[in-house]
Amino acid sequence: MANTKSAEKAARQAEKHRAQNVALRSRMRTAIRKVTDAIARGNREEARKYYTAAVPVIDSLVNKQIVHRNKAARHKSRLAARIRGMST
Repeated sequence: MANTKSAEKAARQAEKHRAQNVALRSRMRTAIRKVTDAIARGNREEARKYYTAAVPVIDSLVNKQIVHRNKAARHKSRLAARIRGMST
């Protein structure tokens, strides 16, 4: 447990930040899952629609330094490649 008032405040802030980060990461995973599910169903237009919605969500987490930029780029690249690879 924290020994000083500043450490107590830092602990409170850390818990708030953690809760916010968990929610944002969950939002990103949901966006990625929607694209993946559309690809699995073979619905290319729906996959593109979800992909264009997922990209800003992923990028916003990079800007907030919750997700590393290389991880975000990897997710976007792999999703785009899977959409391109779908039969028309």
